[in-house]
Amino acid sequence: MPTSRDNCLSCGRSSDEVALLPLEYKSQQLKVCPQCLPVLIHQPARLEEKLPGASGFPRPTGEHH
Repeated sequence: MPTSRDNCLSCGRSSDEVALLPLEYKSQQLKVCPQCLPVLIHQPARLEEKLPGASGFPRPTGEHH
């Protein structure tokens, strides 16, 4: 599924299909949907193809409430 800056960077859905949240990475304006946000937070390496360098993102630390 082709993606663009107007679609979720992970699943490719558009704002006609799902709410999209703005995201800036390396001065690029991107979007992610709420369903894919946990992937960005907890498994960023899965997005390496679309976000070069994502596999090196630090893992969240601390207690979860």
